[in-house]
Amino acid sequence: MASHVVVIDSTARRAMVKTTPGKYLSDVLQEACTKFGLNASQYGLKNNNKQVDISRTIRLSGLSSGAKLELVLLSRSPSVVSVALQLPGTEAQDIPNGRLTDKFPSTTTLWLILRKFESGTAGGAGATRNFTARGAPQISNSPTGAGRLYYETPVLQVMGRELSSFTDLQKTLAQLGFNSGSILLRLSFKTSETPLEEAMGEIEQYFKTVQGEVGEGSRGAHAGSVAHSESMLETSQSAIPEDASGPQSPPEPAELLSSSIDPSTTSSNTSEKRKADYPPPVTSPSEPEPTITGPNHRPISVFAPPSNATPHAARQTYNEADYEPTIDHAKLHQSRLSTDARNKRLPTDAELAAQQTAHAQKLAEVKEVEIKVRFPDQTQVVSKFSNVDTAGSLYDFVRGLLENENEPFSLSFSAARGPRVVPKESKDKLIGGLGMIGRVLVNFNWDEGASAPARLESAVKEQWRQKAREIEVREPESSGGVEEMEVVSEGKGKEKAEAKEKGKGGIPKWLKLPGKK
Repeated sequence: MASHVVVIDSTARRAMVKTTPGKYLSDVLQEACTKFGLNASQYGLKNNNKQVDISRTIRLSGLSSGAKLELVLLSRSPSVVSVALQLPGTEAQDIPNGRLTDKFPSTTTLWLILRKFESGTAGGAGATRNFTARGAPQISNSPTGAGRLYYETPVLQVMGRELSSFTDLQKTLAQLGFNSGSILLRLSFKTSETPLEEAMGEIEQYFKTVQGEVGEGSRGAHAGSVAHSESMLETSQSAIPEDASGPQSPPEPAELLSSSIDPSTTSSNTSEKRKADYPPPVTSPSEPEPTITGPNHRPISVFAPPSNATPHAARQTYNEADYEPTIDHAKLHQSRLSTDARNKRLPTDAELAAQQTAHAQKLAEVKEVEIKVRFPDQTQVVSKFSNVDTAGSLYDFVRGLLENENEPFSLSFSAARGPRVVPKESKDKLIGGLGMIGRVLVNFNWDEGASAPARLESAVKEQWRQKAREIEVREPESSGGVEEMEVVSEGKGKEKAEAKEKGKGGIPKWLKLPGKK
């Protein structure tokens, strides 16, 4: 049998834990995480790349003496565990097989499970019971024959393991090694030597102490269950279970993220990203002068195609040193890789529904959208559409701009999940149905049935082309110009030279071979 095991974390730190044949692997995990300064509820154990069942003892685990166990990070998403509570004979009346069954998240504490079963919110029985605030009368040997109620502690038998103290009952199912499947809890009671009112005060003080240690910055379902347990404790201070109100429900995964993640953040980020994909020019296309009335009496702005074949950005001077990565860039890249390597829980159905509802509400608040139609010859026409305009209205507007209105064409734009074609003769709203927000760039494309002359000629009518104006791009003001860029590049060159000089120290001592000076 194993007399000790070695636990290794991700940074190759080692912790030797002494064991006995009857010691549970969950206790081994707790001791190792205490030495490493980690939270045991977030980690598990592996041996030879196989997950170890920490609910078993060393005797039943099959580990050899000195076995090496790897400390691995578990998923932060709680799993579902089926729990069956075996009641004692005095409490098992009118209950099939004397068991109450229900499903709980793996982050639920044993105390919270008892409170859920006794309040009737779990198990399906509906009747209230008393598991956590029982009192047994004891008569003293004095001549007066006075008696007093003493607290009956609930005792749970789990896989041959007895849990009776308040600290043990605050352990979660995951801490006991139950992250999936089913578990049987055998309930019994043991009369203590503590009066009932003192025991209730100790329980209240215990939960206040635990809540103070957790604090506002704590996260995870275990912290949430402790807070719920404290609120339930207020109803358990009375020894009469019939007056106790039902406890609050355990925190669901959707509730755990509702306080830290705003469902409208995803939709706002999507709209901001869409605006960044097609940034507007410095001179806004929606300038009121000159005012041009386009098809369907819509005010439009027409912009002529660029006169130079080379893009304006390619003709600007730049500093090559700006493209050289620095140490800060490398640190930022490493931090992003570390963040992406962590396990992230997928959103639940409730969270997805909340995100969709928030996105729909945001679209409903948008009154108009500015659409820029870009034609094959780079001619651009800008106009505004309201929240009642549909995809068919956009096609009618573009068709009124064409020289050859009978030629087939299609419109497409960049959505959050990639390019999307605007449906023809559709009643989908541009804002509510297609999700257009802010400024949207719509590309004009000829269909396969379009004639060759229509493809070669300019698509926009002559009357609109005559009113087109150039897009004015204002250059950013720079005081130093090229000289300033040379100074910056020279400074970066000096930093690299100084770094190289610091690195010139010969062969390090740890690399020198024996016999060489």
